[in-house]
Amino acid sequence: MTRICVAGGTGQVGREVVHQAVAGGHVVTFLSRNPPEPGPNVRTSGAEYFPADVATGAGLAAALAGADVVIDCLEGRAGNALAHFADGGARLLAAAQDAGVARAVLLSIVNCDRSAFAYYASKAAKEQVYARAGLESVTVRVTQFHSFLTTIFAAGSKLRVIPVVDGVRFQPIAPADAAAALLEAALEPSAGKRHSLRTIGGPEIQDMREFARQWKAATGSRGRLIRFPLPGALGKYLRAGLNVVPEQRRAGETFSGWLAKKPDSL
Repeated sequence: MTRICVAGGTGQVGREVVHQAVAGGHVVTFLSRNPPEPGPNVRTSGAEYFPADVATGAGLAAALAGADVVIDCLEGRAGNALAHFADGGARLLAAAQDAGVARAVLLSIVNCDRSAFAYYASKAAKEQVYARAGLESVTVRVTQFHSFLTTIFAAGSKLRVIPVVDGVRFQPIAPADAAAALLEAALEPSAGKRHSLRTIGGPEIQDMREFARQWKAATGSRGRLIRFPLPGALGKYLRAGLNVVPEQRRAGETFSGWLAKKPDSL
């Protein structure tokens, strides 16, 4: 039995990590600046929840006390959270080292270091913090989640269009499968390396148009599929195919399978 601290457990992957770790019989603590209120539908029974803030360090020591490993699923999408994303990682790692934590695992994005898109660049900066960590660390890069596509399709569908980016393929992965990969990295025997990097992708690679057709069939949307160019750093990243890793396919839930199980997300 391993004591696992999950940082940022309110997101898609963090919630899955907590759920799977508890189901696996591990002792699980959860840290977040604003932990969910007690309740059967918002908290995982068996996990212990701590208020803690990587921006200030408040609460980190209590959340990390006695932990064998910390899994970092924190996000920083905008504003100060984005600007200081890497700094928060450094603060979490320092607190983990002070607490005697043996290993830290970071959730990241495939080829984030090859994009100028601000969100991806912040992920790459945090990866460098983990690479220099004073404890054993593993960075797990994953492809975009299934929900990345559904968010785009649903937003356009409100205007009776389903946007499809020209010349772009995707290899989406289910959050549960990404969580399983993080847990594997957290629980495997030490390889004696200070830092390691691994990459995983979803089970299928298809043109965005095909995923849009699947979403349209699942939702009954009447929106028309419309191709459009995506400018900027994110568009450049996607058109270059940096979001797919054909050699790192992971068996798991396909996009259509995920849609069938997630009617509340459509």
